[in-house]
Amino acid sequence: MRIGVIGAGQLGGTLATWCAESGHEVAVTSRHPDRLTDLVELGDGHIRALTVPEAATFGEVLFFAPNWESAREAIELAHDAMAGKVVIDATNPAEISVPITGMTPGAPGPGGLGSFAPGFPSALDIPSFVRVPEAPGTTREFGATARSGFEKLIEWAPEAHWVKAFNTISTDVLDRRRGHDPLLAEYVCTNQRDAREAACRIIQELGFAPFFAGGPEAARLTEPGGPLQNLEVDVQDAKDALASALATIH
Repeated sequence: MRIGVIGAGQLGGTLATWCAESGHEVAVTSRHPDRLTDLVELGDGHIRALTVPEAATFGEVLFFAPNWESAREAIELAHDAMAGKVVIDATNPAEISVPITGMTPGAPGPGGLGSFAPGFPSALDIPSFVRVPEAPGTTREFGATARSGFEKLIEWAPEAHWVKAFNTISTDVLDRRRGHDPLLAEYVCTNQRDAREAACRIIQELGFAPFFAGGPEAARLTEPGGPLQNLEVDVQDAKDALASALATIH
């Protein structure tokens, strides 16, 4: 598979290297692709440095990992090439937009709270476990700015097939836990089947255990200020950790 990595910082560069080790052809990008010589050499012929539009065009699947301050600019540069492609968002906004105390758990789907992969039920059969109430007065409602960074990215590039992953744990912890039992859980947030399946497949290839947390709203749990941020969770504990995270926001 061809994978484009937008953002070649510590996380983006690490993911690019791991994808190359897994046999994928990888294009990495930054504002200065000519400065990525060392990263390209680590890829042993499987990593190339391109501009943002070129990397977005190259990749069948994209990792989106720029600094948050550069996220809007990166989307503007890559926008046309992102349309219709799975984009794995690994960014974290500098600050969460608003407190997440207004969220309520949705009705559990066939898999209960969360779902392992592979073998999960139909992605769209499992409702989001964190939802914004539709009826006024049912609980505290979110204002217009009450969105995760992930939801903002979806708004900026709605034609892409977005999925949130790889944003809760530091690169050092990911490196230490990669491929070791018990596998580290990687929470996945999306409402699009192809994005979920692609992210789960790559997460498994890189040595982690994907765990479905819900739709785009669930990203509020995983970003700064959310109860799953910086939480190192073994896969067998992922369901309980998600339930505990939901309990803390009532």
